[in-house]
Formats: sequence, structure tokens, C-alpha cells
Amino acid sequence: MSTIGSPGGSNGTKARDPRTDGFLLVGAMVAIMWVAEVIDTIADHKLDQYGIKAREIGGLDGVVFSPFLHAGFGHLLGNTIPFLMLGALIAFNGAARVGLVTLIVGVVGGLGTWLIAPDHSVTIGASGIVMGYATYLIARGVFSRRMIELVLGGVVAVLWGGMLLGSLIPHDNVSWQAHLCGGIAGVLAARMLTKDRSAERDVRAPHRSAVDAL
Repeated sequence: MSTIGSPGGSNGTKARDPRTDGFLLVGAMVAIMWVAEVIDTIADHKLDQYGIKAREIGGLDGVVFSPFLHAGFGHLLGNTIPFLMLGALIAFNGAARVGLVTLIVGVVGGLGTWLIAPDHSVTIGASGIVMGYATYLIARGVFSRRMIELVLGGVVAVLWGGMLLGSLIPHDNVSWQAHLCGGIAGVLAARMLTKDRSAERDVRAPHRSAVDAL
């Protein structure tokens, strides 16, 4: 007995759009932040102690936990909107790209914060990731030399440039160190994950013969 497969695949299901998975991943991370803040509020903010504790070995786990912890719902809301918007722009390249950018920014930015934050400080919040997302989007076009990515990076720079620069100015109870390190990590992520289009074109271009070159 023979069977005929449908265009959607061997089991008849349509392939899932990687962009959809990217959007879902961004949404899932935000959902974790909100659930964590609800629990933290009920627990009288005892979860905040799991942020990044500067230069304390026991505070290194904060590199993982700190982006999901916030100092109240106002702080969380202020990070949620740009996180969703910038994360969605990255998600157009799929869930894997969102995950890798988040991982690089979170680890590199978190370790940098751990190294340079003030003594006895505890850093919490997703603003370092937000900064990394923004600088990734701005730097990506510079490295790829793709016009659409250059334009998108320019739009991000115009809309969020003031915020990026303002977040580096020292304020009470605001970690400019996390913003700086997150921003640097975003540029690093763009360098690591973006291919130079011109170099790619050179590799793909057919080699001319010796006669043609004369």
C-alpha cells in the first residue's frame, strides 16, 4: 500500500515559522519577569538578594537571575516595553538569534557588572539586556553592511539614543555599570553573530580566468 505525503511535510503539518518562536521566546522571558515580581512582592522582596553582588563569588549566580528581578512594578514596567519592542526586532531572525544575543549580553554584561559595580552593591533588572539589545541592533548593520539593517539600526539610534546616553549618567540607585556593560556586550554579540555581506559576496563570486584578467 502506498501513501502520498502532503505539501506541508510527511505528517501533513506545516513547518513552524522561526519568527513566531522568536516572538514567543521574548514573551516568555517577560512573563517570567512578571511572575518573579509578583512572587517577590508577596515574599516582601526577598528575591532581590539574588541579584549580582559585586566581586562576591556567591553573587555570581546573579548573572543568571538579575535580569528577571526588579525593584517594584514601576521598574519592571519601565524595562518591559523596550525589552518587548527591541526583542521583537531581533526575533525577526528567529528564536535562536534571540537566545544567542540574550545569552551573550547576559553573561558578558553580567560579568562586567560584577567586576565594576560598587562594593556591597546588588544589581537587579533587565535594563542591561535592553541596552544590549539596542546596541546589537545598532551595530549589526555596521558589521553586515546590509542596507535594511543599517536603516533599522539608525531608527533604533534615533528613538533610543537619548535613553542609551542618559542611562550612562550616574544616578542614585541606578546601575550605570550594568547599562555600560550591557551595551558593550550588545556590540560584541553583533560582531560575533553577524556576517559581513561584502565578504560573503567575495567568497561566492566566481573566479575570473587568467585570460579575463589580462
